[in-house]
Amino acid sequence: MDIRVVIVLLPIAIAASWALLNIGRAAIGQFQQFLDN
Repeated sequence: MDIRVVIVLLPIAIAASWALLNIGRAAIGQFQQFLDN
């Protein structure tokens, strides 16, 4: 694994995991609202 590959992929991986985390939290919030009604 070349260090340059890691430097390029690291911000992409962080952005992807951050997006998935936010999507997951939003989905859980919607699901909880659905259960409450």
